[in-house]
Amino acid sequence: MTDESYIQLALEIAKKGIGEVSPNPLVGCILVKNDRIIGAGYHQKFGANHAEINAFENAKEPVEGGTLFVNLEPCTHYGKTPPCVDQIIEKKIKRVVIGTLDMNPLISGTGVKKLKSAGIEVKVGVLEKECLNLNKFFFKYITKKIPYVSLKAAQTLDGRIADSHGRSQWISSVESRKFVHKLRANYDAVLVGAGTVEKDNPSLTVRLTDGRNPKRIVLDSAFNLKTDKKLFTRNGDHKTLLVTSKYNENRRKVKKLESAGVKVIYAKEDNDGNLNLKSVLRELANNNIASVLVEGGSRVFSSFIRSGLYDDIFLFISPKIAGNGIPVVENVGVRNIKRTLNVKIKNYERVGDDLMLLLEK
Repeated sequence: MTDESYIQLALEIAKKGIGEVSPNPLVGCILVKNDRIIGAGYHQKFGANHAEINAFENAKEPVEGGTLFVNLEPCTHYGKTPPCVDQIIEKKIKRVVIGTLDMNPLISGTGVKKLKSAGIEVKVGVLEKECLNLNKFFFKYITKKIPYVSLKAAQTLDGRIADSHGRSQWISSVESRKFVHKLRANYDAVLVGAGTVEKDNPSLTVRLTDGRNPKRIVLDSAFNLKTDKKLFTRNGDHKTLLVTSKYNENRRKVKKLESAGVKVIYAKEDNDGNLNLKSVLRELANNNIASVLVEGGSRVFSSFIRSGLYDDIFLFISPKIAGNGIPVVENVGVRNIKRTLNVKIKNYERVGDDLMLLLEK
């Protein structure tokens, strides 16, 4: 097998950690000796052993003189676990092949330097694009100190996300809704505005597919939502967070929400009295949330687009025509067709009866 083949295998086993390791990165490790795989491991849970250590523990024979393949540069600092580089040197690994350098300022390049100074042959940049893509959530979180943000919307052919009465069930196909539930399981959190909670009273859980439930975030700048909503009353897993402004704090209401396991956090307001999205994202990052799937509604969706605080968009277009209704995007400040906000089509596919577009800024 080639170096690329082993790194590809490391990527595949790294994915087993999706939903369990954040805000840490997804990492897989393969140990090879005499052209045979003698050990493998992946980062299984936040705070637990890193992939390299698990690979060593799973090795079927002594690893001295072998080659270690890993999709992300081994760490050199003490966090919740000791440095992996020290273990690699101690185990007398002869060669290390790395998919991409770690963008974490505490590491970035230091792992490679330490390995080379110990006389170990190091190769970097194998399937680098794929390795970067696998950990795009982590890299955004660790370098920008805010989560990776994906927007999700389902619209009719004429751009409506609901009828004139606010009813939206169901614009998209069953297959599209299953796709969205799979997406939810891959993100740390799902975010909606107070308007969506008021109209739809959603659960925001993973039901149509296998996968763990993400955290559930509600933006309620006015702090007007009643405490009888599903997100608050069915919060046995304590995964609901409500973001509001300190100016609208109601201690009695906060205590009632906290007694139901809801975490109330505070963000700054903008000049219009709405929550400042940059402040919201910073607070979410402070709560170890590295990725967010924004599911609506139109006002929240438009706010993220207007501010530019998003990374990509999953847009499901249903072959239906509504005429009147709520648009997917409201005013985003464009006054001239020559100054439209442009996005790139990264991918598209048919999902059930719908067309799904993956768009990037």
